[in-house]
Amino acid sequence: MVDAVSSQNTNSVLDKINNSRTSLVSNKDTFLKLLTTQLKNQDPLAPTDTTQMTQQITQMTGVEQQLVTNDLLAALVGMNTGTGLSEGVNMIGKQVVATTDNSTLQDKKATFTWSQPGASTSLTVEVKNAAGKVIRTLKPDDQKSGAHTLTWDGKDDAGVQLEDGGVYTINVIAKGADGKDMKVTNIKGRTEGLVTAVDNATGQPMVIVNGKSIPVENVIGITAAAAANTDPGADKEAA
Repeated sequence: MVDAVSSQNTNSVLDKINNSRTSLVSNKDTFLKLLTTQLKNQDPLAPTDTTQMTQQITQMTGVEQQLVTNDLLAALVGMNTGTGLSEGVNMIGKQVVATTDNSTLQDKKATFTWSQPGASTSLTVEVKNAAGKVIRTLKPDDQKSGAHTLTWDGKDDAGVQLEDGGVYTINVIAKGADGKDMKVTNIKGRTEGLVTAVDNATGQPMVIVNGKSIPVENVIGITAAAAANTDPGADKEAA
């Protein structure tokens, strides 16, 4: 998300400032040594022009002041983008989609994603409940390389519809043309719901969705919440 990118940019700026300061300190020491040597060995009858020396010292002082200003600007950027609270607050009251380590069965469905490095010749997805027991085994037709998305209908292997609210994970077994298991990555669940609050108690901005705390950076989609019907006569007219 934006916070991660902003943090990286801030760190990059700070690195550049620190490098510039290190270089400045080295150059300043060299300058002062040369200046001292020059003063010691100057011709008494033709002394060094103090105006030129003053200008050089003034220029170096100006560079130091600019570096301090850069430090302050970088600190301000960090204060504005480091917490991510403002981004989370802007999501309150909106419908979001976020990646999570598991998926909650909602409206008789749960969505999962994963990535595989190549096309598979055999693909099996095992849906596991909170206790780690496999309750459904699926054989997706799509075995392409890359990102995959699967929506489970909430039924177990016996065809029984499970109740909403359960938390599930998946295990993906993909085999290549050589018959060996492929390394499947980015196995995630998806959560959809209304953002009701923002929490920063742990130092990491979290949005609260369906009672679950989710990092702001995990939000991958945002839409406006459906408007509530506030016309008291609408139901009567429909009747």
